[in-house]
Amino acid sequence: MTTTDTKHLHKRLNALNFPGLLSHWHELPPEIEHWIPTLVDWEEQERNQRGLERRLRAARLGNFKSLADFDWSWPSEIDRAAIKETMTLNFIEQASNLILLGPNGVGKSTIAKNIAYQALMSGHRVLFTTAATMLNDLASKDGDYALRRRLSYYSLPPLLVIDEIGYLSYGTRHADLLFEIINRRYETRATVVTTNKPFAQWNEVFPNAACVVSLVDRLVHHAEILSIDGESYRMHEAKMASEQKQQKRKASATASKRKAPRS
Repeated sequence: MTTTDTKHLHKRLNALNFPGLLSHWHELPPEIEHWIPTLVDWEEQERNQRGLERRLRAARLGNFKSLADFDWSWPSEIDRAAIKETMTLNFIEQASNLILLGPNGVGKSTIAKNIAYQALMSGHRVLFTTAATMLNDLASKDGDYALRRRLSYYSLPPLLVIDEIGYLSYGTRHADLLFEIINRRYETRATVVTTNKPFAQWNEVFPNAACVVSLVDRLVHHAEILSIDGESYRMHEAKMASEQKQQKRKASATASKRKAPRS
């Protein structure tokens, strides 16, 4: 190996935390030295794969449809170029936020999960949660220590995705807890939020909560808001499935009549 190759290999071994091998490098027999790069390749690949599997489990993404299968023609309003830009993950590096705003069934959660998956594949730690799951989880913690630990759980990932804000109404304690999460992440970590409510209507989501204005202010300060509009694709799929079943029933009934013996 050249001096440059050796330096690069030593850098990789340092990253893999193999100080013993490095300290005895000069004792390596020449006949095995050429195997070291291959062994380092194997170790890096295995660690990368295990790291990805750990991040995938911790992210709690669940099942989702790939954007390759997303019907871009269905929403009546969607900025495909802007959504494609989010896949570069620049907003994570900038610790800014992304808000996906639109009615039920237009693909907000699908897009958010695809962004989260892209972040995972790029080496970022990610946590995906619904607003209800997170806020009820936090509200259930009685002791200060347990609450602090759970607040850290949601506050620390480089990317947090909070799905479905606006589908349910919450009490003042829930609003305060959401504010605490957003405030802890403010200007330090990226957050993706999906919501079916314009921010002017968040007082309906958190009625009587004094922190709503401050919550929204921090959330949107460094944020891109992408609006999606249209009819529910889930409702469309349900109607299509229902029509197909009806057609099959009619075809089956017609076939049965043709097979029935004549008296």
